[in-house]
Amino acid sequence: MNIALAQLNYHIGNFEENSKKIIDSIEKAKAAGADLIVFAELAIGGYPAKDLLRNQRYLALCTDSIAEIAKVCQGISCILGAPIQNTDPEGKPLYNAALLLEDGRIKEVCKKSLLPDYDVFDEYRYFEPNRQVSCIDIRGEKVALTICEDLWDDDASNSYVGDLMAELRKESPTLIINIAASPFSYIHFENRIKVLQRNVIKAGCPLVYVNQVGAHTDIIFDGRSLALDRNGNPLAQLKGFEEDFQIVDIYNSTAIAVENKKSEIALIHDALLLGLRDYFRKSGFKKAVIGLSGGLDSAVVAALACEALGAENVLAVLMPSIYSSDHSIQDALDLVANTGCQHQIVPIKEIALAFDDTLADTFTGRNPDLTEENIQARIRGTLLMAISNKFGNILLNTSNKSEAAVGYGTLYGDMAGSLSVIGDVYKTQAYALANYINREREIIPVNTIVKAPSAELRPDQKDADSLPPYDILDSVLFQLIELEKSGTEVLHAGFDETLVQRISKMLQNAEFKRFQAPPILRVSQKAFGSGRTMPLVAKYPF
Repeated sequence: MNIALAQLNYHIGNFEENSKKIIDSIEKAKAAGADLIVFAELAIGGYPAKDLLRNQRYLALCTDSIAEIAKVCQGISCILGAPIQNTDPEGKPLYNAALLLEDGRIKEVCKKSLLPDYDVFDEYRYFEPNRQVSCIDIRGEKVALTICEDLWDDDASNSYVGDLMAELRKESPTLIINIAASPFSYIHFENRIKVLQRNVIKAGCPLVYVNQVGAHTDIIFDGRSLALDRNGNPLAQLKGFEEDFQIVDIYNSTAIAVENKKSEIALIHDALLLGLRDYFRKSGFKKAVIGLSGGLDSAVVAALACEALGAENVLAVLMPSIYSSDHSIQDALDLVANTGCQHQIVPIKEIALAFDDTLADTFTGRNPDLTEENIQARIRGTLLMAISNKFGNILLNTSNKSEAAVGYGTLYGDMAGSLSVIGDVYKTQAYALANYINREREIIPVNTIVKAPSAELRPDQKDADSLPPYDILDSVLFQLIELEKSGTEVLHAGFDETLVQRISKMLQNAEFKRFQAPPILRVSQKAFGSGRTMPLVAKYPF
């Protein structure tokens, strides 16, 4: 059986573009002699559509697009992910479904049973879980057609149908097909392959897995779709972070080696580029503006933006203050020269002095402190937003995950922006990312990477004055955030109690800042934002 794996980048709500891509892929598969073509979960309207799934016009366009696509399914079978109506008034109004299209019509409908409601997912808000499962016939094959998490969870307590795959295995399927919208995480791919291989071995039949690729604001889909033989050996692996198409003879192909040689940092780099490109393309924007300080984080974001959008579409704004060092200004200018991006220098010294003069009477008797430092950051944020408003350039935020975690950022200042590019990248990872960006030639000046990090908001300021060393800070934060451990559990991992208490308190106290932060490109298993929602006012257990 020749099966076409169509790994496409969908645009939520853009039915014209999505339908054209799907139909073009079907025609390509037919011309190549494929028996079946498989698309991703909820392909027709894009995923995650969120509350657009409550919009009747959106749902009507889904129905119209399915009918249009079904017309070209002559002489070929097609698996297409789509939302469909639930006619039972007692349940949720929709099912998350996989449709089998043949002979110009919908021949079979398989509905998703295991609806995720963790991390970035909230499918129970929109969909009714399926309560009955069975295999379907596709061109003489008995197919266990499943949707994403249906294949992932062997825990019967999480499903209305018990162990879903165990039920399907009772029918002795000859093929498993799983359509997915599985977001990228830099530690997720190995687990994904293990889950697929485990199901193949248990069922004793081949498997085809088709994942989405592309980014929808904060969520990035890496693609890397797979076909496995009955022993769990890969027959095909589609590209990561880009559209791809491949036809596999599921019974007569030779096993290949899975391509997973890229490092963690290389994967993060590719994911961030995709996130940037799709945010701009799908929003209809072309140009970005960045505050370039001469520090590591803004340098990394500027370099990524130039690679993703083209240097001609990136404006770097240098805003030196009275505390900005000559070497930081030169580092920023060197980056501009290395990337070829546009730049402007807008000094803020006189503006900051004007603020000091204006507030002199109000602040009588009080010494300069963090207030004056934050004013400088807010001046810069205001200037960047003014440029964004005037010229239509999208402001990219340059804060990293370590800073966001402990509140080392100024609301309405350096936290401003439409998109946080490295807000899910720890400071230690940002250093590794800078070195990776420089893998072929110097783009980020070496001095930017090796010098001690500083906000340069007061004389001789260093990050180490306010924060633990980043390697230690990031290790503790990883335990608290990604692994969701309590402070007490982190202590058992061997960290100093005073240090853990301090970091835990900073993490908790900064929640109100993160609540007001821009959306963050998600590359880890637990990013700030929709994947980690915490109360703003609470007493946290240690």
